[in-house]
Amino acid sequence: MNDKFFVSFNSPQCGWMSVGFEGAGAEFHTTTAHTPHSTALQEILIGLSSMLESQTPKDEFVIYWSRNPEAYDFHFKRDGRNLTLEIFEFPSFERAATEREKMFEFTGGVREVCEAFYATFAHLEKEIHVDEFEFNWRQPFPQREFEKFGNTLKKCGGQ
Repeated sequence: MNDKFFVSFNSPQCGWMSVGFEGAGAEFHTTTAHTPHSTALQEILIGLSSMLESQTPKDEFVIYWSRNPEAYDFHFKRDGRNLTLEIFEFPSFERAATEREKMFEFTGGVREVCEAFYATFAHLEKEIHVDEFEFNWRQPFPQREFEKFGNTLKKCGGQ
């Protein structure tokens, strides 16, 4: 778990965004569509905030995203101070469990994983106007959720 975790969400273009994850000697890169899971960015921020605030020993959430026709499930599982991200790919929107393939897995400290996501979202926010984020992603940047996530991370000793 000493391997650094990296997240990259590149500037959206025409309703698509390149996303990437690296850590523990593994990496995963794909493109994702802004539909039909139009709240994926907000849900990531809300879910990670809840992981930082949670008082329960275990917690988890799943983000659904797609590339048309492929579909992805991003599973976030917290166990104590560790957070695991598993990414599963399905060949279609049906998400048949027998057809899923694990594409990526990383386990690290909750704060470490959250800080990697924070850095990526901070970069997206900084470039909102340069990248014409809302026009190119077909929806606004999740400002309110990003600010809450940043404040939660600060309270937990991050950033």
